[in-house]
Amino acid sequence: MDIINLKDNPKLYYVGGVVRDELLGRESLDVDIVYEGNAIEDCASIGEVIRVNPDFGTIRVKVQGREVDIASTRTERYDNKGHLPQVEKIGCTLKEDVLRRDFTVNSLYKSISTGEIFDFTGGLEDLKNKKLRVLHDKSFVDDPTRIIRALKFSHRLGFELEDYTKKLRDEYLENIDYDMCFKRIKKELIETLGLNSDELFEKFINEKIYKLVTPKEVKWPSAGIENLVNKYSLNSDNIWLIYAGVLLDLSRLELTRKEQKILDDFNELEPLNFENDFEIYRAFENKEIESIILFAVLKDEKIARYYFDNLRGIKIQITGKDLENIGFEPSPKYKEIFDFILAKKLENPKMTFSDEINFVKENFSD
Repeated sequence: MDIINLKDNPKLYYVGGVVRDELLGRESLDVDIVYEGNAIEDCASIGEVIRVNPDFGTIRVKVQGREVDIASTRTERYDNKGHLPQVEKIGCTLKEDVLRRDFTVNSLYKSISTGEIFDFTGGLEDLKNKKLRVLHDKSFVDDPTRIIRALKFSHRLGFELEDYTKKLRDEYLENIDYDMCFKRIKKELIETLGLNSDELFEKFINEKIYKLVTPKEVKWPSAGIENLVNKYSLNSDNIWLIYAGVLLDLSRLELTRKEQKILDDFNELEPLNFENDFEIYRAFENKEIESIILFAVLKDEKIARYYFDNLRGIKIQITGKDLENIGFEPSPKYKEIFDFILAKKLENPKMTFSDEINFVKENFSD
């Protein structure tokens, strides 16, 4: 865990996931460091200052060629529930700082200088018992994204919500205040649904966590998503949207242009029915892969798989220039010719360029 030489400073601590994961013998995804005091004032001499954020008391410094973020200990309050907190005090004690954390297992501190573990919330016991426990009764009210984070940690770590924490979660989901920061909700959805797990998504649906996004009733889809994604989605950054798309109502989320196109493409495909390979190809051609998988999940898995397995990637080689070279003047007839050749190639993907030329000469020559 010791990624940099900061052991001379007794007020620097690792905190959160990096401590939790070390105790579990897992590789940590990120490293959070906190300074007991004002990090901006007291940590600037550690290395080259790259960036400071006075509002939250954070500083980024470069030490031995590596950039490191250091946060001041601070207290927070939620004047507007479900939105970003307001910083009350920068430079508080560790015992005060811990109260802004999400779960006890993420509230452990480890001294960088001595290696001593500080546990103010019973996190070590919950770590041992594989339990996720909030620090206070209003935790989900203050920050509903913690409900999605709990699902993520539960899946990654194999932990379960402690009974009272589960009760608090279920009570909130029964009485959601939709005046919340949906930018933060979306961020957690990307990280959680992006793990590509049917098991996780089944909990997301059955335990009503989806209600953080929409009050409309949602049911588990007939087709699983995980295997379809593994087989067809390549390295998509939008796996999460295939899962979220099952909700149908994402109106509260601010989507990027690419994300909106995925949903628009699905909406164009959803009402269609197909008579032959040509119609299937034309419908799915140039549609986003995620949209086609969503079609498989919500409309017709067989048709989508057939396109992926048999039709995707088929292209005719002949061009308008080739038609000119064999005596066809440019005209709207080109489209008729191309469609004809495409239909033939869908029947026989092994057709060569010469075969395409011969088909044109045989069927369209005067």
